Amino acid sequence: MPDAAPAMAFPGIDGFLGTRASLGMDVVLVGLMALLPVLAWSIAAVRRGRYGLHKGLQLFIAAALAVAIVVFEIDVRLVSDWKTRAAPSPWWPGGVLAALAIHLVFAVTTFVLLVWVLWEALARFPSPPVPGTHGLRHRRMARLAAADLVLTAVTGTVFYWLAFVAS
Repeated sequence: MPDAAPAMAFPGIDGFLGTRASLGMDVVLVGLMALLPVLAWSIAAVRRGRYGLHKGLQLFIAAALAVAIVVFEIDVRLVSDWKTRAAPSPWWPGGVLAALAIHLVFAVTTFVLLVWVLWEALARFPSPPVPGTHGLRHRRMARLAAADLVLTAVTGTVFYWLAFVAS
């Protein structure tokens, strides 16, 4: 049996998911997916009146997303060349770049909404948190931010698959 063709060497540190993606891309993808159950837990907590737990989980989500952004930026700017890794995809460049553009719309709006919702919540709700007059607006904006976070995860997964899995 002939040896399999050697794997193509890419700049940077290879990821752990067995794709062409770099370590930073894999960490961000897995981290983003891991935050979705935390988001669901947080929503369940607030519906049960566990406002302190909800606040803690939301602050954890915000911190984890901040770390993911830093890891991503370090990886793509200093360590790995994501475009070289995506080039073997049959979807390169058109489909990959279109998926990235769509993902970035959701990622940027998620960041803005989360900062806004967290800032207002920290400024307007007492500590420890309890329902207040700000609750209705907070709930509306938080639902929008949560939906945006889910769409960020979905579009990020589509981008990841098109760029680093498809062959």
